[in-house]
Amino acid sequence: MMLIIAGVLRVDPETRDDHLAGCREVLAQARRAPGCLDFALTADVLDPDRINVFERWESDAHLEAFRGSGPSPEQVAAIRSSADVARYRISSVEAP
Repeated sequence: MMLIIAGVLRVDPETRDDHLAGCREVLAQARRAPGCLDFALTADVLDPDRINVFERWESDAHLEAFRGSGPSPEQVAAIRSSADVARYRISSVEAP
């Protein structure tokens, strides 16, 4: 069963670009990880404190193997309020 992780993180607008730059290596590692189909953290073009989260994984096992201990303390501290990110379990995929 495929997983999609999607949602929003909020950071101070002045630090958003630095926060995203600090995530480059994590993004590269995720995209190389077994079972990762897509992984993106992007700056929202309308909202200066918003970071959009999108991940696609082949399975829970692949996601958990990659996650390990989670984000660094610095990354967690940069998030202003609780993240609004959810895990979606996809049972079927159809082409448009």
